[in-house]
Amino acid sequence: MAAPRTQYARSGDVHLAYQVIGHGPRDIVFVLDWASHLEALWDHGFVAELVTTLAQFGRVLWFDMRGIGLSDRVAHESVAAEEWMDDVGAVMDAAESRRAVLIAHGHAAQMALLFAATYPERVTSLVVVNGFARLSRADDYPAGMPAAAQEAVLSGIEAGWGTGALGYVLGPSVIDQPGMQDWYGKVERYAASPGTALAKMRAVFDLDVRNVLPLIATPTLVVHNRGDQYIRPAHGRYLAEHIPGARLLELDSPDHWPLPDPELVGAIEEFVTGSRGTASDADRFLATVLVVDVVASTEHVIELGDRRWGPVLDRFEDTVQRALATYRGDLVNLAGDGVLATFDGPARAIRCACYVRDSVQANGLAVRCGLHAGEVLRRSGDVAGIAVHIGARVSAAADPGEVLVTRTVRDLVAGSGIGFADRGEHELKGLPERWPLYSVTGAA
Repeated sequence: MAAPRTQYARSGDVHLAYQVIGHGPRDIVFVLDWASHLEALWDHGFVAELVTTLAQFGRVLWFDMRGIGLSDRVAHESVAAEEWMDDVGAVMDAAESRRAVLIAHGHAAQMALLFAATYPERVTSLVVVNGFARLSRADDYPAGMPAAAQEAVLSGIEAGWGTGALGYVLGPSVIDQPGMQDWYGKVERYAASPGTALAKMRAVFDLDVRNVLPLIATPTLVVHNRGDQYIRPAHGRYLAEHIPGARLLELDSPDHWPLPDPELVGAIEEFVTGSRGTASDADRFLATVLVVDVVASTEHVIELGDRRWGPVLDRFEDTVQRALATYRGDLVNLAGDGVLATFDGPARAIRCACYVRDSVQANGLAVRCGLHAGEVLRRSGDVAGIAVHIGARVSAAADPGEVLVTRTVRDLVAGSGIGFADRGEHELKGLPERWPLYSVTGAA
């Protein structure tokens, strides 16, 4: 799945960057902890999988907080708790959402708690993941982070912001995966400068919304990872004890990051919808993913105009439908200048791609085709998973008129008579390591 389009909502004088993912039967406002940049976050498979999984049972709206990521920078001293809260409503208004589920992670929980208490008519349910009402320790809040630990966090930001080193605290189970620290360093750099990050962290240490907890009438699920060393489980227990009727779920994980674990997404789905099935019991299967993109489609529209471009696009779509019927492909998405399809055999997928490429060439079009084989998740007619993102990245790396595949695909079709040329190793955006890619030279 390609990254969704970033849009802007107006909250007072501030422009907030937000994205809309999916078309589910309910709206879900999803906000991650404050170190955020929508497009950099989307580059990593685990974040994309989490968001697309939530989108299987709702229309997901997520955004960068004011002062962070793609949203407007603001003067540090002007950021008040009620402004962060107002931003939730501004994004909902921009997306024409009257009521929504709120799913908030980390510091974003403070914003969500305020919003749920103040505007209960706009919140159907609230899910807090590794969150807190107050982060700092106080005489009446022993769960909080002591002063020495706060200074260590601030020192860590000052010394290592932009390197991704904080990932060893936030995501210890995954940070050693190839490329993970580099990716998180990029998120940090794109989210905020070191000075902005320090000011934001100090503001979080100062914020306390415990007084609103008894006022929350919204059904609430508090999820907390027992091994989270950054936001200790006592924070989650305090929330569950002080929000009327709240349910507490503790998971065996060392991470602060909300990884797309089946138990986490299944629990959220069950709480929000009343049952599990869409996300937690998704149909996982091995497939070859084909992604086809029309080259320079925007330039074609400008050159031909909408009236002449329409028939060309119709012929392209007819060609794709015929090819999929011939080579037993399952169409997932055919949207204008892009195609996503899956196949139960990689050789058929390659031959389908070559057929589409050769057929549309006769109509003056060029396409890029990318293929990868791996496990995908099928839910409600859509597919998700890292294999889909790899296929999209491989397609983006292809030259016009080229069918490009990963080594996995090449190895699976050994002996099929399909020829390949080595295209060397490539960096695929948002994916660890370098990937050997191969161009199809013949599909006998």
